[in-house]
Amino acid sequence: MRRRRLIVLLGAVLAVMAAVAFAVAAAGGVRGSAAATAKAYFDAWRAGDVGTMSRLVDRPPGDFRERHRAMDAELGVTGLELRPAPVKSTGEESAEAPFSGVRTLDELGEWPFDGVLRLAVRDGEWKVLWAPETLHPVLKGGATVELTDFEGPAVELVTREGDPIPRDSHVESYLARLRPEFGDVNLGLALVAKEPGGAERRLLTAEPKPNVVRLTLSRPVQAAAARALDGVENSSIVVLRPGTGEVLAVADRLKDNYSAFHDMFPPGSTFKTIVAAALLKSGLQPGSPVPCPARYAIPGHRGFDNDGERDRGVVSFADALAYSCNTTFVQQGTTRLDAEELRETALEWGFGRSMPTGAQGACGSIEDPQTPDDAGANIIGQGKVLATPLCMAAIAAAVQDGTLRSPRLLAEKEVRRIDGPPHPPAPMDSTVVAGLQQMMRAVVDHGTASGAGLPPGVAGKTGTAEVQGQRPHAWFMGFTDDLAFCVFVRHGGSGGSAAVPIAVRFLNGL
Repeated sequence: MRRRRLIVLLGAVLAVMAAVAFAVAAAGGVRGSAAATAKAYFDAWRAGDVGTMSRLVDRPPGDFRERHRAMDAELGVTGLELRPAPVKSTGEESAEAPFSGVRTLDELGEWPFDGVLRLAVRDGEWKVLWAPETLHPVLKGGATVELTDFEGPAVELVTREGDPIPRDSHVESYLARLRPEFGDVNLGLALVAKEPGGAERRLLTAEPKPNVVRLTLSRPVQAAAARALDGVENSSIVVLRPGTGEVLAVADRLKDNYSAFHDMFPPGSTFKTIVAAALLKSGLQPGSPVPCPARYAIPGHRGFDNDGERDRGVVSFADALAYSCNTTFVQQGTTRLDAEELRETALEWGFGRSMPTGAQGACGSIEDPQTPDDAGANIIGQGKVLATPLCMAAIAAAVQDGTLRSPRLLAEKEVRRIDGPPHPPAPMDSTVVAGLQQMMRAVVDHGTASGAGLPPGVAGKTGTAEVQGQRPHAWFMGFTDDLAFCVFVRHGGSGGSAAVPIAVRFLNGL
């Protein structure tokens, strides 16, 4: 009996001790668990419940809520994904929960990150030990993140095929005129981390769309034009597509800031194509017989000579152009035409107008003569007649195509925006066009451009424009089936010896 009482008494004592221990634990123990607190925090973070997050943090900063909301708003956060790993104990009253996450930004896409949620017992319960790097690791040490714009590369001008403009192709001055017209730079967007010391690093980048502008230039045609000018200073070549007016190439090595698009020079005998057009309208035909004496004097006025004072007797009108008979053209031009008729024909073929290429441009000018001597000089492209190489290329294109078109370096809508509306296509007199085509073929077949190595099917007109006290300007304008061109060599000598060989190299180099 005594033993049973002792056992019962011992059990009662143990029960009392257990009750006391439970009471102590209940009064001074730890509520909850690190895992439960971490889960609650991550759930609230996913839901955007910043208030609940704040209550789970030990002594949260006063701007806790603002920091979270400002980051989402300023960066354009549209989604948040969190993937916590199991909580790990780091001490009797500390733990941590590694996690990975992905923020989706409205303009930059996904922004992945890794972090650690640190926890500890504070005042008898598990709390989150929050720091800025809890929001994102990059914020550690006082760094900030923000969205910034940055400028993309300058406009890239490319050929019609989308290729880079060939190097050393003597077109740079025209590209320099065009680039400012496309000066609006596309902006890129970057997410940037800024360190307290001022250093920056990009975390995410949305590159700007490249600002690429296609010109009408053709890469192979431009390359051939440029190579044709190798070794020939103070020269230029302009190449057009007759059916559209597109500039397929412009290679310009003119010195002293002269330009094949903008500066006018006496065109010499290339202007005889305009005079021939007027004479064809007056009734002459390519086969009409005309005299080509060595010298012709306007009655009571000055005389005009053929090159080398060559007397060719009576020739066809086509051959008069082929041999570039000054005497024929002065005689026929002063007896069959008046100054107004010649001026009107020149205007019909583009003289007196601007040429809105996108890089601007001009054609030519002609002043009414004051004397018969002036009239004779105008007829052979001297006197008061001036033209740009661009203009003469456009005239050659009009002879080939039968329609005078405004040359352009850009799409028509861009030309309209930059230079204003281009001139509408102007159909030319079909009989005149047919006559000029026949006469210009004769120039290459047996005239001043014959025997130079020009490919079959080329037609053209040479020109040698005298310049007082200096060497003449050399010209050659022409066309083939699908392109028209004008070669100009300032103070280069005669058209046949200086300009035609450049055209040969160009056409054979295509």
